Amino acid sequence: MSGSMLGPDLDVLTVLIVAAGALVAGFITGLAGFGTALIASGIWFHVLPPVLIPPLVTIAAVVAHVVSLATTRPSFDWSAAKPFLIGGLCGIPLGVAALTMSGPGSIRIAVGLFLVVFAASQLIGVARFTVGLWGGRTADTAVGVGGGILGGFAGLSGPFPIVWLQLRGGPSASQRAIFQPFNLVVLAVSAIGMAIAGLVDTRVLTLAALATPLTVLGSWLGARVYLKVSEQTFKRLVLALLLLSGSTLVAEAF
Repeated sequence: MSGSMLGPDLDVLTVLIVAAGALVAGFITGLAGFGTALIASGIWFHVLPPVLIPPLVTIAAVVAHVVSLATTRPSFDWSAAKPFLIGGLCGIPLGVAALTMSGPGSIRIAVGLFLVVFAASQLIGVARFTVGLWGGRTADTAVGVGGGILGGFAGLSGPFPIVWLQLRGGPSASQRAIFQPFNLVVLAVSAIGMAIAGLVDTRVLTLAALATPLTVLGSWLGARVYLKVSEQTFKRLVLALLLLSGSTLVAEAF
């Protein structure tokens, strides 16, 4: 498979790394209910132009969520997810507009540091606390706006709602029933917004065609593993993934 057949920016090594990123990110999304953008972008930034990353990871994330949801068949809590979705849909245009005016790297350090501090404090128990029902649906909507902005900007719709739901407390299955449909809807709309803004070109579509089969396989495998893990294991997995993701985002900036 030659680079000329795939385009000037795609040699064999690039193809292999894109495929590996799609497989790993798909697996993590199937297992944890989020993580495509955080994991895939950390791998793909090494071989792809930064401008291609947001639309590509957004498309891959939508594919991974569809497969994961079809496999696990969770009970969506649409009532609880509604304020997040309203906020997310309001935030998407702001994120897409910001992406057309600047590179996605400008926000990665701040998000990365936030994730590192939160996840590390929760894992070691230094600041393991919950906010309960504080702020109600208004706070949920505000968090959704943040998720929508990050989704439209870099395909990073998941971290803010997931961190907030961790602070809200409750069973992990109930949290996943809110944040995974939120991620799917916000990322699908973000992908449409990016396409309308002209960010989805033939290079992105070529890479998406390459990544999709591996994303499907990875997400299916991850979802099968999720069905077998315990509540405590899942919670620690989510925190570990947030810590790893934040560390990766900060490392990429330097």
